[in-house]
Amino acid sequence: MDDAYSVQTTATESGEADGLERLMALKDGDTFLVADGWGDLKGGADGLFVNDTRILSRLVLTVGRARPSLLSSGVSQDNVYFTCHSTNRPLPPMGGRSAPAGVLHIERRRFVRDQRMFERVRMANHGVEDVLLPLSFDFGADFADIFQVRGTLREKRGTAEAPTHDGRRVTFAYLGLDDVRRTSCLAFSEPPARLTGSRADFMFSLPRGRRCDLYIECGPDRCEQPDEARYRINAVQARLAMRTRRRRGASLRGPRSTRFNDWLDQSRADVALLTTDLPTGPYPYAGVPWFSTPFGRDGIITAWQMLWLDPSLAKGVLTYLALRQATEVSAFQDSAPGKIMHETRGGEMSALGEVPFGLYYGGVDTTCLFVALAGAYARRTGDYALIRRLWPNLIAAIGWMKNHGDVNGDGLIRYQRGAETGLSNQGWKDSEDSIFHTDGRFPKGPIALLEVQGYAYAAWQAMAELAAALGDDRQADWAAQAERVRLLVEDRFWMEDEGFYAIALDGDGAPCRSIGSNAGHLLFTGLPSVERAKRVTQRLLGAEFRSGWGIRTLATGQARFNPMSYHNGSVWPHDTAMAAAGMARYGERRAVSLLLGEIYASAAHFHLRLPELFCGFERLPGEPPIAYPVACLPQAWAAGSVFLMLQSALGVSIDAVAGTVEIDDPVLPAGIDRLNVTNLQVGDGMVDLAFQQVGNHTVVVPQRREGPVSVRTVR
Repeated sequence: MDDAYSVQTTATESGEADGLERLMALKDGDTFLVADGWGDLKGGADGLFVNDTRILSRLVLTVGRARPSLLSSGVSQDNVYFTCHSTNRPLPPMGGRSAPAGVLHIERRRFVRDQRMFERVRMANHGVEDVLLPLSFDFGADFADIFQVRGTLREKRGTAEAPTHDGRRVTFAYLGLDDVRRTSCLAFSEPPARLTGSRADFMFSLPRGRRCDLYIECGPDRCEQPDEARYRINAVQARLAMRTRRRRGASLRGPRSTRFNDWLDQSRADVALLTTDLPTGPYPYAGVPWFSTPFGRDGIITAWQMLWLDPSLAKGVLTYLALRQATEVSAFQDSAPGKIMHETRGGEMSALGEVPFGLYYGGVDTTCLFVALAGAYARRTGDYALIRRLWPNLIAAIGWMKNHGDVNGDGLIRYQRGAETGLSNQGWKDSEDSIFHTDGRFPKGPIALLEVQGYAYAAWQAMAELAAALGDDRQADWAAQAERVRLLVEDRFWMEDEGFYAIALDGDGAPCRSIGSNAGHLLFTGLPSVERAKRVTQRLLGAEFRSGWGIRTLATGQARFNPMSYHNGSVWPHDTAMAAAGMARYGERRAVSLLLGEIYASAAHFHLRLPELFCGFERLPGEPPIAYPVACLPQAWAAGSVFLMLQSALGVSIDAVAGTVEIDDPVLPAGIDRLNVTNLQVGDGMVDLAFQQVGNHTVVVPQRREGPVSVRTVR
């Protein structure tokens, strides 16, 4: 992310940096909640957020004025529940009774649904005597915009009203500078012994062997009185909704009782967690906590990763982005007619224009990716009814590529931000320092990124294919444009002495000769010649790129290489997956299996949930990968990486119009001797596929088959 909007680490009460890998996230729609292992919100990166505003910034539980001792905590595998188990420290004598440490079990169990947090605090006495249990909550609502929470400073804020409270509720309110009054309400099922605008004190009498429950709710409107019935009804609905999202599309299963299956399940659950069902269809939000909103690039790539299993994501993404396609030129929004949205936000700072992200178009690659995904979706599904509806949007998108993206008129797509408030780098590596010459100098614009030309090549190819299917006579022109882009890239980006492609061209047309993973994305599009693809693959698989945990974003020895940076030496799972898929396109399936094994090993150290990125230090025996402190966790395209890599390793391609599934020289991941794909939809038919390791080869056997589906194996 550009430095002006980069995510800053926050400090905990102990003064230590609070790495997000220690925080727990829940999400439903445009609401998400981030808390620490105790379930507490302390006003750092944590809180309950609705529409990019933090409506609950503090909620800290204490027992006898002390934080309880943590036993365990975590989020359920389906991502619905957060549960914390803790026990008491020694309680002070009260009413002649006291309790030693470890006799009270305190369970906090919560979920998020319909813009509300629901929590049950269950207290059980396992001691030999009755206990008086003093339980307290400190709470508050700061109504901070998500960009404030990330570290962006504001000169002025709106007005916070004094909290009001009755017997069981506290209401918070804030009048923003945008003249919007935002409210939230925190309610308890039992009346506290003492309630103020920032604290609730309870005193529970717990006979030995007995338990009691306290229910809590928080949301943006006035709260109903929490109780067991409301908690249970909403819990059932939350779990059913998540189950529906998780079960969309085909399923993957490896050998019984393996952690590999657990990884598949967790990854699928993370994609489901981040997917919001919008009026236009399902859309995978980018990541929690910093990017829990529709992003163009992230949504497209995640949908592409999942396309072979679940095309509904691609349909939802294409439909949503088409409705938000730009129609006018705006320097502040970095928009021009036909351009596809980069990001949208709903908070106060976006509404006021303090940040440009209310509806922002500063992504140079998203428009090309939109067109390319439409082509891939049509091949996968045969859904030309959607393509016909989107045809005006696709024509407008290539119009942007030709009239606005190609600012130099040389056939290459370039970017240069329209206003100082925008992102200075507008590819997926959008840090301020991510594009540079070999001596570390930043290039002057407008800049032509390597991978973006590959996306443009794929977009022109897609338009030619779609034109052929729809009977549009511009097919030949668009095919010729794709070839023109291919020749330009091979001529102007290729560095024969390096056996690699330059990361970019600067405004003078000079190559930025830095060696980055961007070339892996070029392989994904199929642009390079076979001979050059082989040389790029060899280098990407070498020690300067491969950390042992995946592919680094920048080769070691480059001017700005730093394994702890956001984009200049770290490992991003989706980046590795794109490169692996590109290698597979040129027949390098063993390389895919190798990289898949490394990413799987990384996931195992992150509790089977891949973060947005992690540090690019070399893998050492017995040592885990090193976390990046403020990485999103979960992140959609990190979670989707395993599915793209498996498709690439198995060599699966689907043509719904022809009703065929082609399996090209499949390879199973190391240590996995079989893999089943079930309920794979192919046009109007469906098929199950069983992959099995037999000697040195992987064979595939079609099993249950419904409708006109043929399976063909290519060696």
